[in-house]
Amino acid sequence: MRPEILNPLFAEIVALKGVGKGLAKPLGRLKLEQIVDVLFHLPTGCIDRKRVETLDMADAGRIVTVIVTPIDYKAGGPRSPLRIQAVDGEGNIVSLVYFNNPGWARKLLPLGELRAISGRMEMYGQELQIVHPDMVVKPDEIEEIPQRESVYALSEGLTNKRLSQLAAQALERAPELPEWIEPGLKAREEWPAWRKAIGAIHADPTNDKARRRLAYDEIFANQLALALVRQSARSRRGERLNPDGRLRDMLNLPYEATGAQTRSIAEIEADVQQDKPMLRLLQGDVGSGKTLVAVMALLMAVESGAQGSLLAPTEILARQHFDTISAMLAGLPINVAVLTGRDKGKVRESTLMGLADGSVDILIGTHAIFQEAVRYKKLGLAVVDEQHRFGVAQRMMLSQKAEKPPHLLVMTATPIPRTLTLTHYGEMDVSRLDEMPPGRQPIETRVLNAGRLDEIIEGLGRHVAGGGQSYWVCPLVEESALSDQAAAEDRAQLLKARFGEERVGLVHGRMKGPEKDAVMDRFQRGDLAVLVATTVIEVGVDVPNATLMIVEGADRFGLAQLHQLRGRVGRGDAQSMCLLLRGDTLSETARARLKLLRETNDGFRIAEEDLRLRGAGELLGTRQSGDVGFRIAPPELVAELAPIANDDARLLIENEGGLDSARGEAARIALYLFKRDTAVPLLRSG
Repeated sequence: MRPEILNPLFAEIVALKGVGKGLAKPLGRLKLEQIVDVLFHLPTGCIDRKRVETLDMADAGRIVTVIVTPIDYKAGGPRSPLRIQAVDGEGNIVSLVYFNNPGWARKLLPLGELRAISGRMEMYGQELQIVHPDMVVKPDEIEEIPQRESVYALSEGLTNKRLSQLAAQALERAPELPEWIEPGLKAREEWPAWRKAIGAIHADPTNDKARRRLAYDEIFANQLALALVRQSARSRRGERLNPDGRLRDMLNLPYEATGAQTRSIAEIEADVQQDKPMLRLLQGDVGSGKTLVAVMALLMAVESGAQGSLLAPTEILARQHFDTISAMLAGLPINVAVLTGRDKGKVRESTLMGLADGSVDILIGTHAIFQEAVRYKKLGLAVVDEQHRFGVAQRMMLSQKAEKPPHLLVMTATPIPRTLTLTHYGEMDVSRLDEMPPGRQPIETRVLNAGRLDEIIEGLGRHVAGGGQSYWVCPLVEESALSDQAAAEDRAQLLKARFGEERVGLVHGRMKGPEKDAVMDRFQRGDLAVLVATTVIEVGVDVPNATLMIVEGADRFGLAQLHQLRGRVGRGDAQSMCLLLRGDTLSETARARLKLLRETNDGFRIAEEDLRLRGAGELLGTRQSGDVGFRIAPPELVAELAPIANDDARLLIENEGGLDSARGEAARIALYLFKRDTAVPLLRSG
């Protein structure tokens, strides 16, 4: 249950005065649906208004507030601007300009009557002018014009004045809350109380102490939620496994495991022999050999008389894992099965029976492996591939599939900076595959001007004629998936005209799953020479014959995303190449990104650099599944404050009595306030 003290903030936004259905729409576009959302929609900057007695050319370019008397209207036709001549107390003239000659401007500024006006004053030739003054009031209301005004991010149909009024109403509802920050830390940082901080930041967005305090609160709530999930998982007794190595010794691998793989396998083996369920994140760059580590973990479960399961995010990846793992385990006395949404009838029934009676040792599949009908005889260990597709809640769903929670290994091919590992996977132990298997060739990366498109298509023609396959990724046009889709469709048409309708495929985010899988399947089988795509190309899809990656508008992508796209090639023995096409004008950040990609194939170095260069934005992508992003804390403050918040959250749980202590009660309020309360029911169910 949400603490009662927060109820005024969690009312729907229509509870604010003046918000009806009409205003709710533009607010909805900003994701402002509850009053707390308005409270946390912090200003992005501020306007300073200089109050002056007389007009002065020295103030040109500044926003001024001054009392004037309108003396003349000058207007041409109905579409011409209306120029209202006005004078200050000393007779200095300013033109107040209103476009399209609006009738209401004359009513607002009647001739011969004093008015206080505020707006940006500019020089126009030799005269002073203010175009569309921001505010016009009677002289006795001049105090209503603020000397410093906060500026908010807006959407169409919403003015800054309106949003300021809504923020003021939200602040009136904000209660005084008990303190959840460790007293020593709060004193050292000289942070104000929460209620004071939120009021201060809306009044003055440059208030650094208030901004840092609020960023810390959000990061702390996140770290506390993860620490509680970890505590919940660790407090439940899991199934202690006793792997003896007999099946792993039977594996006939054509290569030696790397040092990083050996180290990660040893860490997993130590974890599964405990009766606390393992919660381990395996981070490995594209091609670093995560599949081998996953197979070894699954074999540990089977050696112990239990079952293992591997969850993949898409049908095509699940079937690819099934083929790869079946080939690796050929000749071993192990029954591997696959289960996806596509499996129906007798095949599905047979797999479900095998799971229930224990004759299926390892199950590979999509979300279908969690469905109600799926019963395991004894699930000992689960592997989740492409971790960033699953939120904390989905990670915990696994625990419901066994009498005792199974050991959990989650894998990601997206190298994540250490700070973000802490904020997104803080409840887990981490293993890193930070070296590549020998013999893997680095991908040659070149940056080319998009103006050379004809030349690039000619090169693609030679590549295809030689039997090669290629990806062609279309640019991020804007936030809308529709415009990305349009760009991809246009490019696919052009390439089909050049290479033939049957040789070019297209995938984009608005296609249905089976339709997308069918195109990917044709590409995998070699029926398609070129696959045109938006950024939905499945992470991990393995097409060894695809050795050319072309990325259009590469300067618009983040570093980590470009590195992921590049990782679609370089999966076979042949030399692979990645062409990054850029526009004519490059920002310094885009230039630095593309230079780094040319220099290195090291995903961990790229991820750290991406966080440093980005300054803002969601490093792990905007479509996090089940994970709440940060709305107050920018990445640079997350990087700085997450380790401190992590220590504070652990201190509270391990040394101060957790949520049952006085500070814990306050911290529980913070969990709900920052919408990190999914951790609370998990604790109860745990």
